[in-house]
Amino acid sequence: MAKIVPDDDAWSDLRRLTAARIGLKRAGASLATGPLLDFALAHARARDAVLAPLDEARLAAELSALGVAVTTVASAAEDRQAYLIRPDLGRRLGAGAAAALAAHRGDYDVAFVVADGLSAGAVALHAVPVLTKAMTTLRGENWPIAPLVVVRRGRVAIGDVIADALGAASVAVLIGERPGLSAPDSMGAYLTFKPHAGTTDAERNCISNIRPEGIDYETAAFRLIYMLRAMRARRLSGVLLKDDSGRLLIGG
Repeated sequence: MAKIVPDDDAWSDLRRLTAARIGLKRAGASLATGPLLDFALAHARARDAVLAPLDEARLAAELSALGVAVTTVASAAEDRQAYLIRPDLGRRLGAGAAAALAAHRGDYDVAFVVADGLSAGAVALHAVPVLTKAMTTLRGENWPIAPLVVVRRGRVAIGDVIADALGAASVAVLIGERPGLSAPDSMGAYLTFKPHAGTTDAERNCISNIRPEGIDYETAAFRLIYMLRAMRARRLSGVLLKDDSGRLLIGG
């Protein structure tokens, strides 16, 4: 007679490999109480992540420790509610931001922008470790780096306007990604060469799911540097520029 394997044992090996909800216990036609409560908690954490404000003063202080000037600005969205229902406002600079950036205008290879996006907690956790590794390497290669810019209620495209105002040839926007039910604190990095107000998403490259359980800090910084070097050398970004850094990672 075939051995009957309990449900938990049948799925346990796979559960160690993924955070996805697989093989959930059921009670009749419904989920069992345990998985249902876990789902509700994950949903609550995702909602909290979207609504949480950015502690820009603390983030700016941590970024200042990297030895570079830090400027804080806001988008045209006056509050979190406006930011969520009007994505276009998050792509535009708020009052006084253009003047603050103009004071730092120069001739830079890259500008780094940190925006809360849809998860302020993600950049609060992950931006400093990634930038520490990336900027240390780029400084060693004598890259002119613009002052860091922290943006309240910013979307990805606001980085284009910021880099253009600073006089940077490329921009890397580190931003909190839309929370999922297994990752409320995932950060993305969006890279663009020659950014400007009319830049389209097709002209960007993206490194997504930056967090210890996803793309770790070391790998994220490596890929960020790799893509910035490629952008500067080939003078392009987006769909025309393929991220081949994985081959170097696999090969050591």
